[in-house]
Amino acid sequence: MAQMMRMAAETAEERARHRGATARRLVGEVAPYRSRLLIGFVFIVVGAVAQAIGPYLIGRAIDQAILRGDRPGLTRIMLLLLAVYAVGALASRMQVWQVGAIGQHVLASLRARLFDRFQRLPLGFYDRRPVGDLMSRVINDVDTLNQLLSQGLTQLVGALFSLVGILIAMLTLDLPLALVSFLIIPVMLLVTSSFARRARTAFRATRETVGDVTAELQEEITGVREAQAFNRTEENIARFRKRNAANRSANVQAVAITAAFSPTIDVLSTLATALVIGFGGYLVFHGRLTVGVLAAFLIYVQQFFRPILLASQVYTQLQAALAGGERIYAILDEEQESADPPGTPALGRVAGEIAFDHVTFAYNVGSPVLRDVSFQIAAGQTVALVGQTGAGKTTIANLIPRFYDVMNGAILVDGQDVRAVTRQSLRRQIAIVLQEPFLFSGTIAENIRYGNLDATRAQIEDAAQAVEAHGFIAALPDGYETVLGAGGGTLSQGQRQLLAFARAILAEPRILILDEATSNIDTRTEATIQRALGTLLAGRTSIVIAHRLSTIRNADLILVVEGGEIVERGTHDALLRENGRYADLSRRQFRDVAAVGIT
Repeated sequence: MAQMMRMAAETAEERARHRGATARRLVGEVAPYRSRLLIGFVFIVVGAVAQAIGPYLIGRAIDQAILRGDRPGLTRIMLLLLAVYAVGALASRMQVWQVGAIGQHVLASLRARLFDRFQRLPLGFYDRRPVGDLMSRVINDVDTLNQLLSQGLTQLVGALFSLVGILIAMLTLDLPLALVSFLIIPVMLLVTSSFARRARTAFRATRETVGDVTAELQEEITGVREAQAFNRTEENIARFRKRNAANRSANVQAVAITAAFSPTIDVLSTLATALVIGFGGYLVFHGRLTVGVLAAFLIYVQQFFRPILLASQVYTQLQAALAGGERIYAILDEEQESADPPGTPALGRVAGEIAFDHVTFAYNVGSPVLRDVSFQIAAGQTVALVGQTGAGKTTIANLIPRFYDVMNGAILVDGQDVRAVTRQSLRRQIAIVLQEPFLFSGTIAENIRYGNLDATRAQIEDAAQAVEAHGFIAALPDGYETVLGAGGGTLSQGQRQLLAFARAILAEPRILILDEATSNIDTRTEATIQRALGTLLAGRTSIVIAHRLSTIRNADLILVVEGGEIVERGTHDALLRENGRYADLSRRQFRDVAAVGIT
């Protein structure tokens, strides 16, 4: 039981690390491409054989042609050697092409699965994750795999097969000299193992710190207006430099570890060469070894350490890729928004009746945001939620489309528990307009059509006219085909809000949620929207969250939320007569407006 509790307490990222299965999972990514891998494997073997044959032919050229003065024989061997190296070069080219193509398929699959998971993760996941770090995983961490799969993997496998070919050739040529040459291998394995452990830790740190840098960069660029307004530029620069320095230090440490490996292998290569020359020369002096075989051995020894050096370089890529792979699989292992159970019915077209039945909800266990909330909204009613910031108004709105699920109680739409119908059918009935509307990169028409891809141009223009947005859109040089930058480009706050309203209306929802949707616009634009709302909300159930009490005077029902509870409910006039919290909010807001007018 204690072990199960510890496992449950682990985050997805910790599970990915502790499993130690990242390498096996990456190997599993290429399993669907077995046939292409087999072809690449054949080319790798051909290349390794060609590399192993080369020094042997050189040895024969020395012993059987050069020392004997056989010019025709030398020519034949050289032509054969040229053919062998040509075949090896072609095989090397083909193996890179085959494995590289497989790598690109794997990378495309990983990016697609990451994006798919991002789309399906619950909102609670994004509440605790910076966007920049998530972007770093899709871009930087996947790029580390690109470097490995596109070239490094082919080089590593090719180096291993070349190493095997060289070992077989050396053992075949002369067993005693080969065994003496191999005395250096145990030392090489110890050195490699030591560097491997240190490199793994170092490269994991580089992936984590580059994620921190990306997250900080994304946040500060997005908030540059606030930074300049509050004179925070110097502090932000200092904070970014600190994170950037941490990333630099992590990379310097990783480079220092890998840079020390190559000279160490060079020293071992020199020692092995010295052993071959010393013992091989002894054998030549005593007539037990030919000069040609000794020359071939010297070439083999140099080639023996070349794959080791290449493997060390690829190992650097491998460690970075494993660290990046851990971060990628940490996202893929995150629990996505729970799927609808098989056979869950779809919610048909609803009238829009909503009921909260003793609802309790908490983002974090033990800290409830809503406590035993109950109320009913008749179909077609406009209900306003008012209260201080943090009272729970937006949480109530977020529970209706099941962005989160209640802990206790139930939410009913037309008498049906929202958990008993498919999310897609439920959300198809709902449209939401936020305080800060998000507009996507694309044309104005594409943004309005976002919730109804089948809408015609006439329907798009009708929706814009309904919210009185058609005028400013038509005045733009390209009209509805005007391309917006991320977030709406140069459009004013009011214009962006009007487009968000048009988008919501075009989706033809039965339930409309307005979360502070008029708080950031000027009075004239608000008056425009208020005029449109009278027509647009007719026949729809509307939940309006507002700080400006003047915008919800005509609401059918006002719910005053405080501390996660409904403390007052009624119409505007009725709540004023009660002289309670709503009346106090109204008087304070009136005084604030009057004070602003005096100044």
